[in-house]
Amino acid sequence: MQNTPSPYAGNSKTIALVQSFFMQVYGWMTSGLLATGIFAYYTAHSPFLLSTIFGNKLAFYGLLLANVGIVFVLSRSIQSLSATAASFLFFTYSVLNGLTLASIFLLYTQGSIATVFFITAGTFGAMTAYGYVTKADLSKWGSILFMALIGLIIASLVNMFLQSSALLWVLTYAGVLIFVGLTAYDTQRLKEMAYSLEDEETAGKFAVLGALTLYLDFINLFLYLLRIFGKRR
Repeated sequence: MQNTPSPYAGNSKTIALVQSFFMQVYGWMTSGLLATGIFAYYTAHSPFLLSTIFGNKLAFYGLLLANVGIVFVLSRSIQSLSATAASFLFFTYSVLNGLTLASIFLLYTQGSIATVFFITAGTFGAMTAYGYVTKADLSKWGSILFMALIGLIIASLVNMFLQSSALLWVLTYAGVLIFVGLTAYDTQRLKEMAYSLEDEETAGKFAVLGALTLYLDFINLFLYLLRIFGKRR
C-alpha cells in the first residue's frame, strides 16, 4: 500500500520559510492589535476625537468605509503590492479600527475589557494552535462557516431595526462559535499557503494578508465575548 505524501512535506529550506512566514504573521497581528488598543484608549480619553468621530456621522461612516476599502485592496491586490505598501496599509487599518473601537471604553469598564481580552487571547491561541497541528481537513468547514458568517451579518442588520434582545443574544453566541471555527480554519489555510510560497519577498507580503485575516478573527471574537462577559459602566 502506497503512502499518500503529506501536503506539508518539505526540505529544510521550505520548513524554514514556513516558520518565518508564521513568525511574521503573528508578529504583524500582535503589532496591529497593539496599535488598535493604543489608539482606541487614547481616542476614548480625548473629548476632541470623540466629538469628531462619534459626533459627526460623515466622519464615522467615512472611517468605516476606509476600513472596508483597505481590506478590499489588501485582499485583491496583494500580488501587485510591495511588502512595504502591504504593511503600511495593514498598520493604517489597525489605527483606523482603533479610532472606531474607542466606544468600548465608554460602554464597558476597563477591568472587564482587560479580562475579556485575555479570555479571547487564550481561546484564540488554543484554536490557532489546533488549526496548525491538526491532521483533520478543515476545508469542508470553510463554506459552512462563510455561509454562517453571511447569515450572522444579515441577521445583525435586521436586528438593528427589530431591536430584539433575544435575537441579539442568539447572534452573540453564534458569533463566538463562528469566529472560534474560523480561527482554526484560517490558520490551516495559511499553513497550506505557506508551503506553497517560493521566496521571502512573497512570504513577507502574504504574511501581512495572513495577519489581517487572523486579526479580524481575533477582534470579532473579542467583541462578541465582550457582549457576554463585559461589565457595562
